[in-house]
Amino acid sequence: MQTLIENVNIINPFEEVKTSQNVLIEDNLIKEISSDKISAKDNVEIIDGEDNYLLSGFIDCHCHIFAKGFHKEENMANPLGIHFYNAVPHSLQTINAGVTSIRDCGSADLSFKLAQQRGLFTAPKIHLSITPLVMTGGHFDLLLPSGFDMEIIYPGFPKGRCDGIEEVLKKTREIKRAGADFIKVMASGGVLTTNTSPEFAQFNKKELKTIVKEASASDMKVSAHCHSLKGMNNCIDAGFSSIEHGTFIDKKTACKMVKKNVSLVPTLLVHQFLYKNGFPAWDSYAEEKTQKLKEIVKVHKENISIAYEEGVNILMGTDSGVIPHGHNLEELTHLTDIGMSADEAIASGTIKAAQYLNQDNLGLVKENFIADLILVNSNPLDDVSVLSDNDNILNVMQGGSIVK
Repeated sequence: MQTLIENVNIINPFEEVKTSQNVLIEDNLIKEISSDKISAKDNVEIIDGEDNYLLSGFIDCHCHIFAKGFHKEENMANPLGIHFYNAVPHSLQTINAGVTSIRDCGSADLSFKLAQQRGLFTAPKIHLSITPLVMTGGHFDLLLPSGFDMEIIYPGFPKGRCDGIEEVLKKTREIKRAGADFIKVMASGGVLTTNTSPEFAQFNKKELKTIVKEASASDMKVSAHCHSLKGMNNCIDAGFSSIEHGTFIDKKTACKMVKKNVSLVPTLLVHQFLYKNGFPAWDSYAEEKTQKLKEIVKVHKENISIAYEEGVNILMGTDSGVIPHGHNLEELTHLTDIGMSADEAIASGTIKAAQYLNQDNLGLVKENFIADLILVNSNPLDDVSVLSDNDNILNVMQGGSIVK
């Protein structure tokens, strides 16, 4: 199967815009790019690019495709099936936003990955963590003071709570068995869980090193939800590959991340979105969450700016699922607000994200690269905020097939 996109301007980060190009796609790969007429098969599908802009599809490095706010009340009230059905509209919203791949940091299981691969519904490709490791009393230990446990579990989806070297070792193996592509660890408190606070570290160094050692045996990376400065340093020393959020990061820790090649996924959008829009009135823990959020918003942007200035590898992630899906590329505007150029922001969600995921033929509009592409009606290098409006994303192609 061939598709020919004619008359487009190609944008790759840190390169000159290639104007008036033709792009031939065969099956799931970009076969040829040329300013000259391209020979194709008789039954080729031709798309008139109308002088619009062609970019790689984006990779959201931190989202929760099954989640709809992580409200405990909904976990308690809804039938389990709703947990899965939510992924269908969430996936379409994500695709329509120009995101063709996601790194799910907790809640999605192997069924989603298989359903996407089998084309059961329109969905982004996924890298799974299954469920995060969480210590007793830590962030996302959903056992409430009432004694009721709000954690969703079912066959094939292991419970994340574990303590001590033996338990974290076994739990890491259970999550690997469940089909995870990487391991996620809750290494500090967070906003959404009652009785935890973002500035405090969670899990001890021996536990963290045990998790990394077991993950490394299968060449798997380990990621840390972490706001805490001490927690970040514990994870960096233990051999983690990425820090998610990184709210209280300082210059010294940023320099250590550069030295040890640890990436940062700051998820700037989620805190700004929640601070602006708040939590539902029926959320029993809304006031407690809001107070913690105020402390985070004060320092997050400033500290991530320091990390950027020190050269930390920053990847685009949104924490969608905590907030509504489909706003993903608004994160790019927040990244430019901390000092990134438009090229750098776009790269954080395309080629740099692909490199982090060890996908060496994804993230650029280039011959022999996977045809995950978006067509945009104006040049995001002039104003990256155009990508925030889903109406500006005219078409989305995934693996050579048009999905929007």
